[in-house]
Amino acid sequence: MEPENTNEKKGIQLDPKIAAALSYLLPPLSGIFFIIKGKENDFVRFHSYQSVLFGLFSYALYWIATISLPSLLGFPVYKFVSAAAILMWMFLMLKAFAGDEFELPYIGKIAKEQSKK
Repeated sequence: MEPENTNEKKGIQLDPKIAAALSYLLPPLSGIFFIIKGKENDFVRFHSYQSVLFGLFSYALYWIATISLPSLLGFPVYKFVSAAAILMWMFLMLKAFAGDEFELPYIGKIAKEQSKK
């Protein structure tokens, strides 16, 4: 049995672009994981916080569209909400993988503030 190297960094040993893209894999769960494990990189932390907020907002919007909007509008709005959320999810993953700090309106500002703490 070899001894552990005490000089190694703790946390995630991934390229920050890959870690940021993976934070969107299963929002908000993967975002929470990368917030906890990727503490040393602001880029990963920003995308992790944005993933958590995006996931919570998407699920809440989907729930509202599923429960109340069909009875008000007469057709299932949740299909449009689902499609829009999936397209935005893919867009955010691609932006993170490309190394861009794309900020969603409102959510991105909150994520940026939280990642600096």
